[in-house]
Amino acid sequence: MLINPVRVRNILVARNDRFGEFLLNIPALRALKETFPNASITALVNPSVRELAGCISYIDEVIEWDPEKRSFLEKLRMLKSKKPDIAVMLNPSKELNILTYLSGIPVRAGYDRKWGFLLTHKMRDNKGLGLKHEVEYNLELVSLVGAKTTDKTISLDRMPLSLNSEYAGAVAVHPFTSDPVKQWPAERFQELAERIAGNLKVKVIFVGRTNQGGTVLFENRPHILPGTVPVAMDLINKTSLVELAQILKQCKLLISGDSGPMHLASAVGTPVIALFRNDIPGKSPPRWGPKNTNSIVIQKSSLLDISVEEVFNKVREALKI
Repeated sequence: MLINPVRVRNILVARNDRFGEFLLNIPALRALKETFPNASITALVNPSVRELAGCISYIDEVIEWDPEKRSFLEKLRMLKSKKPDIAVMLNPSKELNILTYLSGIPVRAGYDRKWGFLLTHKMRDNKGLGLKHEVEYNLELVSLVGAKTTDKTISLDRMPLSLNSEYAGAVAVHPFTSDPVKQWPAERFQELAERIAGNLKVKVIFVGRTNQGGTVLFENRPHILPGTVPVAMDLINKTSLVELAQILKQCKLLISGDSGPMHLASAVGTPVIALFRNDIPGKSPPRWGPKNTNSIVIQKSSLLDISVEEVFNKVREALKI
């Protein structure tokens, strides 16, 4: 089916999983906007991502997609009311494949999974092989409808500025992941923070949420060190995603495992020291690593093989201390 870019007026884009994965769709959204300049883009997102999605200029409308809040008929009526010319499902969804088909959307693109036979444009889902970065996979998918861009950067170009400079020059530490197999031991994050604050005299900020994957990693929060240099502030569970982006933008560095805040830091231009396993292709740095060029990836087949000393030395290198 040939698509005339000039005649496309409404595009529906669905990516309703976690915010880290969502951020890696920014180049794909840019490609859609550049290819279909007359189109309004409506994004279906996880409710937790709504505010963050509003910081992306390529999105004209944000809709929270909470399966529990609307009946099937309500969802169907809502999709029909948007009158999309194109629907792009950036993560496989049987429900959305059915709904977009029943809505009569003429062009429906996605992965050939979960009733993919209902799509008009589809491709095989090989992402688990980890042969390319998630950004590239997302761009490959939107290319099914002819969307292309030369700009593959991740950026929040509509993020409100913060007048608070309290965190300027700090090092942020995000000690959580949503997947236990990607978790560097919590006590090593604690020891690393103490060494950064005590030896390098740099303020450290702990960020993130303790309910990643339904687990609590720190029963006792990182404490304030004795003496004149504190392990700064404990901001765990205390910020929205946009507030976290504003804080990370002020920081000199983020230290994290494979996580949403790692991608959020990249989106605001803050260097990352990212700790990765490299023995599982679908979870490896080639697919999920930070996209900014000033970041450092430390990767081993076992995260237990990454020592505090090795990460600390990379921190000194990044901070040029």
